[in-house]
Amino acid sequence: MKRWGPWLLAGLLPLQALAMTGEEVMKKSQAAFFYPGRDFKARVVMKLVSKDGQERVREMTMLRRNSGGPGGDQKYFMYFFQPADVKDMSFMIHKYPARDDDRWMFIPAINMVKRIAAQDKRSSFVGSDFTYEDVSGRDLEDDTHVVEREEKVGQRDCYVVRSTPKGADADFGYKFTWVDKASFLPLKEQQHDRKGAAYKQFSADEVADIKGQPTVVKRSMRNVQTGHRTEVSYLKADYDLGIEDSLFSERFLRQPPRQWVD
Repeated sequence: MKRWGPWLLAGLLPLQALAMTGEEVMKKSQAAFFYPGRDFKARVVMKLVSKDGQERVREMTMLRRNSGGPGGDQKYFMYFFQPADVKDMSFMIHKYPARDDDRWMFIPAINMVKRIAAQDKRSSFVGSDFTYEDVSGRDLEDDTHVVEREEKVGQRDCYVVRSTPKGADADFGYKFTWVDKASFLPLKEQQHDRKGAAYKQFSADEVADIKGQPTVVKRSMRNVQTGHRTEVSYLKADYDLGIEDSLFSERFLRQPPRQWVD
């Protein structure tokens, strides 16, 4: 009796049996976009641009530490340098899979640490077109994911995945994500509101290799209904710096360690 090698058997299978599912694509995309490295640091410049071209700039340091592998617990810490109304403000996220994240913000003007309610995760992040959930990622289990088609973004071959919320907590009705087949980074995303109209558009505007990790160092989010957009640049981005877990505690919101935030 002849033995068939795996490659021969694969050749006999229908293409659908070899294709990745929407869940598999989005799981790999989440790992590539939100989880590379054991930890991460960047100086972040966020430009808020109104429909008529008026600009406001926010500058911060962002720190991230993974507590487990891709899809596991994470901790984020952000410290704001400008403008004056947010200077010395800090923000922290403890992200958990399949349950609500914990979020805190220190407001120096009133010397108070404020807990951000779980239902506010789709609210604007410091006035930008990104939400709190956009910053640390949406739980994959909150949506259903289907590969609709494959097409190019520029010269990059992509999966186009349609994601539809399972519950009513999302501020979008469905969204499409163009996921690079090579790096699994999301290169583009288009959100539609509950009536089906185009709502927000995300774009990965520049990708750089940092310590072997493909990293989106320039990104933007545009609200197509209002014309407002947010452009974000990650400067001095780096991985695997040995950021201590103890930094991600409430007491450091008031006095962040200068060696990490400067």
